[in-house]
Amino acid sequence: RREDRLKELVNELGDSSAYEVTDVKKKEDLDRLAQKSIDTFGGVDAIINNAGIMACPETRIGDGWESQVGVNHLGHFFLLKKLIPYFNDGARFVSLSSTAHIFSPIRWDDIHFTQNSYDKWIAYGQSKTASSLIAVHFNELMSDKNIHGYAVHPGGIFTPLQRHLQNEEMVALGWLKEDGSPSDLALQGFKTPSQGATTTLWAATSPMLKNIGGIYCENCNVAQLKSEFENPEASRYIGVADWAVSKEDAKKLWDYSEKTLEQWLRCL
Repeated sequence: RREDRLKELVNELGDSSAYEVTDVKKKEDLDRLAQKSIDTFGGVDAIINNAGIMACPETRIGDGWESQVGVNHLGHFFLLKKLIPYFNDGARFVSLSSTAHIFSPIRWDDIHFTQNSYDKWIAYGQSKTASSLIAVHFNELMSDKNIHGYAVHPGGIFTPLQRHLQNEEMVALGWLKEDGSPSDLALQGFKTPSQGATTTLWAATSPMLKNIGGIYCENCNVAQLKSEFENPEASRYIGVADWAVSKEDAKKLWDYSEKTLEQWLRCL
């Protein structure tokens, strides 16, 4: 996400690559990214919606949206909708979710925390449930065209995603020791950024997933439903909640998101 690093990568990859610095919450940035993608590559073989924010202070963006669902879901949904007409045969859409989806299903009565007090972790969990559901319904819409969608949990990874968390909070979560070094839990269970990218790339490219979609993936495999675990404690960091792969909720969220964006665009 640093422009200097992006330039280095483009130089390494050569003329077949390009980049566009994009603020996911800004329509003009998303429009520019979509158009540059089309102009540069002509069509889409894979799109990976990866950028996001986590557990940030209450912030409003767009048409008064809560920022985590706005950035992690609605901004990505806007970009996806712009690019759908350009998906090639066999293309894939990968949406980055998280085990944190267990913190909350979609809060249909108060998605943007206008009726109740804001909770940064509930908001993050809801946004990651949305990230999963959007892949589920995308797959329902596109699978007959040999185009598929996948939700992915990359694993716990230390990155700037934790920028809004103080060390004391990460100690309380069990991620750090008092001295700021990784905890035993983190050393055993967290991944490096490269390791964390493996399931994303697997979902985007693996022939094992040919003709399969609308699933939640982790550790380069299809996740088991948490409700199917005999020992609930064993599913704390693995598995997927039923609400994150519900086809009914996925369609409801897709319809809600389309209406939300239409209303926002009319006001611009």
